[in-house]
Amino acid sequence: MDEQKVLEILKRDAVSIFTEETLKKKLEGGRKLKIKLGADPSRPDLHLGHSVVLRKLRMLQDLGHEIIFVIGDFTGMIGDPSGRSKMRVPLTFEQTRANGQSYFEQVTKILDKEKTVITYNSEWLSKMNFADVLALAGKYTLARIMERDDFAKRFAEKQPIGLHELFYPLMQGYDSVALQADIEVGGTDQTFNLLVGRELQKHFGQEQQEVITFPLLIGLDGTEKMSKSLENYIGLHEAPEIMFEKCMKVPDTLIYDYFRFTTDIATGIYESAIKKDIREAHFLFAREIIKMYHGEAYVEPAEKRYRQIASGKAPEKVETFNIDTAKIGILELLRAVGYANSNGDARRLIAGGGVKINNEIVTDSNVTIKTGEYVLSRGKNKFIKIILSGR
Repeated sequence: MDEQKVLEILKRDAVSIFTEETLKKKLEGGRKLKIKLGADPSRPDLHLGHSVVLRKLRMLQDLGHEIIFVIGDFTGMIGDPSGRSKMRVPLTFEQTRANGQSYFEQVTKILDKEKTVITYNSEWLSKMNFADVLALAGKYTLARIMERDDFAKRFAEKQPIGLHELFYPLMQGYDSVALQADIEVGGTDQTFNLLVGRELQKHFGQEQQEVITFPLLIGLDGTEKMSKSLENYIGLHEAPEIMFEKCMKVPDTLIYDYFRFTTDIATGIYESAIKKDIREAHFLFAREIIKMYHGEAYVEPAEKRYRQIASGKAPEKVETFNIDTAKIGILELLRAVGYANSNGDARRLIAGGGVKINNEIVTDSNVTIKTGEYVLSRGKNKFIKIILSGR
């Protein structure tokens, strides 16, 4: 794609652009731009929601611009307070570094690994002395910081706000100064932090970065933004069969947005599929996601497994668990294979009808399994072949 086409897509999909006119000038200026994406490494797992921004970065990368992936190993020791109702648990420097490396390995599923620059903001933030910090703090007011929705809400509800949290937007904003970023992208929850970067660049005599924010993808629950902590996510690193099944669970009302923001399928194709048969549209989406993140060879096996499970059958290929005993109680078995953490946990699973042996629901917690081969399942997607071989 050329600059004009990329700009059209950015304008179509972005929630906000600060500012559209100067962004156009920069993209058409013929200069290699520094485009920044920051990551708070509090959790080392990326999901399909993150791909909304990453896919736009890949377009800009393909135009020849430099993508700078900033790992917030220093800011991560505070934790981004965006959208938080209370203080985060601080991480150690070692934890943020380890999580950051995992992030980089995952973002390069979308970005070109050879052309993506990775940097850590401890490289400049850790070198600042107290006088530097005071000078930075003097370039922003408390009134402006308290305009953030999360801080304002916590203050109104008399919830604690650590002084160190107030520095987070300044630290993230200073990253743009240190890198002399031309453009910064992020989700709408990062709008405040990204605009702080623009203001600080102005104070330091730099040309202000353009800020582009994109929508937060709603998760599989159909209500909250996609998040691992809410268990409503599709992980970029998850196994093909798990990704396929989760893709089929995307709410019908959201499948249009999932196609639009996370795939390269032409609008006319997925619009037609959605209108014709919503279930087949989900299959189209699932196939595309598996192909994108695992490859064409994994699509058919993942779909075959899903169809078997959806029809109430166990998949053909499942893990085998050997037990050298002649008999075992169902509670002990569930704990042994990792389906339950305790006997109480196992009983609750059984009471909820979530345990099957050879596709028959287990209703008695006192059931004993004897020598032989069985397929044990938990819920609709966890299966394991049990072989009791003892005498």
